[in-house]
Amino acid sequence: MSKPETAAAAAATTSTDRIELMRTFVRIVEAGSLSAVASQLGATQPTVSRRLQALERSLGLRLLQRSTHAMKLTEDGQRCYARAKEMLASWDVFEAELRGAGDEPEGLLRVVAPHAFGQALLIAPLTDFLRRHPRVTADWRLHDRAPDFIAEGIDCAIQVGEVSDPGLVAIRLAQVPRIVVAAPSVLAGRPLPRHAEELGSLPWLALSTYYRNEVVLRHETADSSGMERNVERVARVPIQPQLSTDSLFALRSAALLGLGVCIASAWAVAEDVAQGRLLHLAPAWQAAPLPVSLVYPYAPHYPAKLRRFVEHIRQTTPAAMGAVLQPGG
Repeated sequence: MSKPETAAAAAATTSTDRIELMRTFVRIVEAGSLSAVASQLGATQPTVSRRLQALERSLGLRLLQRSTHAMKLTEDGQRCYARAKEMLASWDVFEAELRGAGDEPEGLLRVVAPHAFGQALLIAPLTDFLRRHPRVTADWRLHDRAPDFIAEGIDCAIQVGEVSDPGLVAIRLAQVPRIVVAAPSVLAGRPLPRHAEELGSLPWLALSTYYRNEVVLRHETADSSGMERNVERVARVPIQPQLSTDSLFALRSAALLGLGVCIASAWAVAEDVAQGRLLHLAPAWQAAPLPVSLVYPYAPHYPAKLRRFVEHIRQTTPAAMGAVLQPGG
């Protein structure tokens, strides 16, 4: 290779490396620490620090002021961050246009899902997605708190409940019906309660994420067509739970053991009700259903792995829920 060709190759490599250094710098600013970025990249903190120093040397600028307990952008760093965001967004769009909208999904997809929902209902759709796209790997994180998309490097999340963050794209996947259930032993031979007010005298369990010391139930009837449901009455029932938990699976287990009455997602107890292990109490009264959404931050461009996953989960979640709500059907 001639000297001009060698110089050109070196310049190209330097430009490519600088783009990756810019990506690291943006990640550092948005995550707020070198250790968080190291975790995202699967690297060490000294490696991330060296990348930052390499970018500062190549630009001849000090971008961050760091102390033991704090990190702050310099004025040059603020300008660099703003321009780097614009440049990286343009570069991502450029790469996507070259590859085409139908490019093959690849890379690591980080998804957060609620414990029960992500463990019981979505593993099958996730497995199907990964089989269809073997170049994608998944980091499937199960917890019930809202993720920090930037700091944790999360691509998308499944959220049960209303989405209030205006900075997120929210795609409604389904609604989760919720019913009142208890083991037969809880009734101790008494007739099955038919009205919400009859439930207050029974021992209770609480799902602390959604109710603690009071349950709100709605009495619904179908309209003349049988297609629409009309809420006729609302009852507020005070309760004194002996057990409160943030785990739907723990709630179900305690209910099966006869510790008390609970409001549970219908999909989680459908088989138990069908087999008689749990009784559906006051069946004309239900808690308000919970929306299930797939959420992710707004961005000028989304990688193929996320686009295809969104499409797949959007198509498969309603069917997955329907299969569980009709056990044996």
